[in-house]
Amino acid sequence: MTGATGVAKEEDMLYQEREKETERLVAAILASYDAFPDIIRIGKRNHIDRERIIGVIENLRQLLYPGFFDSGNMCEYTKEFTVRDILADVRTTLMIQIERAYRHAEDDGGEAGEDCGAGNGAVHVRAARTTDAFLARLPEVRRMLALDVEASFDGDPASTSRDEIILSYPGIFAITVFRLAHELWELGVPLIPRIMSEYAHSETGIDIHPGAKVGRHFFVDHGTGIVVGETTTIGDNVKIYQGVTLGAHSTKGGRKISGNKRHPDIEDNVTIYSGASILGGDTVIGEGSVIGSNAFITESIPAGSRIGGAMPTLK
Repeated sequence: MTGATGVAKEEDMLYQEREKETERLVAAILASYDAFPDIIRIGKRNHIDRERIIGVIENLRQLLYPGFFDSGNMCEYTKEFTVRDILADVRTTLMIQIERAYRHAEDDGGEAGEDCGAGNGAVHVRAARTTDAFLARLPEVRRMLALDVEASFDGDPASTSRDEIILSYPGIFAITVFRLAHELWELGVPLIPRIMSEYAHSETGIDIHPGAKVGRHFFVDHGTGIVVGETTTIGDNVKIYQGVTLGAHSTKGGRKISGNKRHPDIEDNVTIYSGASILGGDTVIGEGSVIGSNAFITESIPAGSRIGGAMPTLK
């Protein structure tokens, strides 16, 4: 009994010490909220739900690639109804998140517990119109993605089918998310396009900023480690291999250089091999050029150039 009583007392002391330490820790964390308010988002209606946005991406993939990601629910006889249902779900969810993004950008949050749509009705209407404008662009997005899939199939001798590309290639996943995020970026939606592009980045290792402009028939081969900066423009029929950076000369200017042209222009029919870095807002890679592996380029080059690093034999 004496041993058991001693253990019980020790456990009780540990419990009391833990409770006191918990109280100290809670107080310290709450104090840090006061000390660093810029990374708090409590009690606001404008909380953006990242998981809902990811859900929107997955629903949109069902629309863009019917039959690939819907667990067999869509068939020839039900496709119209399925498309209507998915569109309705995407419209409702995305409109709420876009409204919250607008409110977040305007710091017009309201109190916790209020329904989205209460308060500033103009923001609600704006979000609805933006959502409808985005959805109206889906047929054109799908046309562009069909060309991207074709670029992957034409450009990769290891591919066995377009199905393999759609279902398994990280490049096509990243390009799909980019093209959707880019449309929201062009419509002026805050935050959500970056959430989408960084989700694709985390899944694939391919980082394409939604503000970049990318032409038709875009092929990302292997893909891991690719970085495409915000003000990059990429023409038609461009192929990029793993580890390529289309970046800025320097970001030491921080916020002062935001909004400036910082990233290069890649003209049509350019191939950029693995590990190459092309930097600067004044840098233009001329049409039909080939950039070898590990090349480092900070100046414009004319059309038809072949720039080493390691240059493969072309056939």
